[in-house]
Amino acid sequence: MLAYVFWHVPRPGAAAREYEYAHGDFRRALRAAGVQGLRAVRVFRLDAIPWLGEQAGYEDWHLLENSTALDALNGAAVSEARQRPHDRVAAMAVAGTGGLYHLRMGEVIAPAVAYWLSKPDGMGYAAFDSSLAPLVAAGCALWGRRMTLGPTPEFCLHAPAPLELPYPAQAIPMTTVSP
Repeated sequence: MLAYVFWHVPRPGAAAREYEYAHGDFRRALRAAGVQGLRAVRVFRLDAIPWLGEQAGYEDWHLLENSTALDALNGAAVSEARQRPHDRVAAMAVAGTGGLYHLRMGEVIAPAVAYWLSKPDGMGYAAFDSSLAPLVAAGCALWGRRMTLGPTPEFCLHAPAPLELPYPAQAIPMTTVSP
């Protein structure tokens, strides 16, 4: 399972309700397109996005079956019936960045908190995964970066509730935005 994650920030003065409505129009148009390999889109409202100057904004998780689905998503996002809704919400945004992540361990969950972290220096990936396995067994999901278009950390641990991690991490509470 892959996820194209996109963070975006509304322009100053853009009403949150109008921005979310425009963004919802775009998501509905994308869903109606039946993009091959796109399993779901989940959107979260964030009080602060560390890699976008601590601005409040949104985090979109486009859950994909494989990397081929990324091409289909990219092509569908700005073509035909999706062009107008995409351009409308894009005109209301001031900043954005994205990345491609893969599910390393666990199952996709609806997180209450996302912990963004890096593997400690000198630790191998197998040891890192093993150290987080108990959290995954308790209901968390560990995502690993494949590619990024901005300065995000290498890992994201989605958690159903706040918890203690064995490593330093940026904890970002997540509020689900209605589809």
